Amino acid sequence: MSEIIKVDNVSITYYGKKATKTLAVKNVSFIGKKSEFISIVGPSGCGKSTILKAIAGLILPTEGKIYINGKEVTGPQKGIGMAFQSASLLPWRNALKNVLLPIEILGLDPEEYIPHAEKLFEIVGLKGFENSFPWELSGGMQQRVSLIRALVFNPEILLLDEPFGALDALTREELNLVVQRLWMTEKKTIIFVTHDIPEAVFLADRVIVLKSRPGQIVHEEKIDLPRPRSLDIKLTEKFLEHVKVIREKLGIGVNNK
Repeated sequence: MSEIIKVDNVSITYYGKKATKTLAVKNVSFIGKKSEFISIVGPSGCGKSTILKAIAGLILPTEGKIYINGKEVTGPQKGIGMAFQSASLLPWRNALKNVLLPIEILGLDPEEYIPHAEKLFEIVGLKGFENSFPWELSGGMQQRVSLIRALVFNPEILLLDEPFGALDALTREELNLVVQRLWMTEKKTIIFVTHDIPEAVFLADRVIVLKSRPGQIVHEEKIDLPRPRSLDIKLTEKFLEHVKVIREKLGIGVNNK
C-alpha cells in the first residue's frame, strides 16, 4: 500500500485568553497508507480530535508538518470527508438532499452524484429512506446518512470523529458492521477516533494509542484478524489479546503499587 497521509513530528498548541496556552498534541508522527483503516484511542482530552482537524487542514500544526499525497497541508482539504458524533442533519431537507449538501457547497452538479448516493444508501441499509426527513429517522439511521454525506463526493480519505459515541450499544455494534462494509466496498483510507477499545480493534488494521494530554503516541497495535469480521470475533482469544495490550498501554486495569 502506498503512503497517502504523513503526520511528521506534529505538535499543536491552543492559545486562550490572557495569554494562556495548552499543549494538546506533542511530537506525533505516523503514516497512513492507501485504503488502510486506522483507529486512534486515548483518554478524553488527549488530542484525538485535534489530530483529525489538523489532517483535514481545519487547524494547522504549531510545529511539524502534515502531508497528503506528498503535498503539505496548509488549509482545508477538498479530498477529505468527515463525520462527527452528531449527525447534524438539516431538518428541512430529506435524507438524500442532506447527503447532496456537500456537492452543492463544492459547486458541483448534484444530479451527477445521485447514482453514487443511491448506491451508498443501499450499502448502509437505508434504501427506500432517501426521501425521509431527519425527524422520521432513528439516531442510528441519521448517523448512516451522515456517513453517506461524508462519502458522496468520493473523497480519498474519511475521518470519523467518534461518530457512534452517543448511540446505544446495540446500534453501535450494528454501525460498526456498516462502517466495515463501507470500507470494504469503497476502499477509502479511514482514520477513526473512539474511546471504545474493542470497537477500535474490531474495525482497524492498526490502532494508534495516545497518552493523556499532551497527546503522544505510546503504542501502535497491528490488528492481525481476518476480514470481513463478524461480531463473534470479539469472543476470540486473539481479539481479546489485542484489547488487553491496548488497555495495558493506557494503564487501564493495571495495578500500580
